[in-house]
Amino acid sequence: MFKIIVDRECGCFKRSDMTNNIEMDSKDEALIKAIEMRDTMNNDFCAKHKFTMKEEGNDFIIAMNV
Repeated sequence: MFKIIVDRECGCFKRSDMTNNIEMDSKDEALIKAIEMRDTMNNDFCAKHKFTMKEEGNDFIIAMNV
């Protein structure tokens, strides 16, 4: 299992329809979903924060850069 984890949930994330701690069977699907989430968070949220994504083992971590 591969997991997508949003490290710190900002207010925009909490108000969105996005879900944290998503588990997927396929690494490729998890990577694509994590990139989509990161891009949506950077492009559609209020722009108070920037978000980056990194891979750690079987996890894709989306982190907030304040």
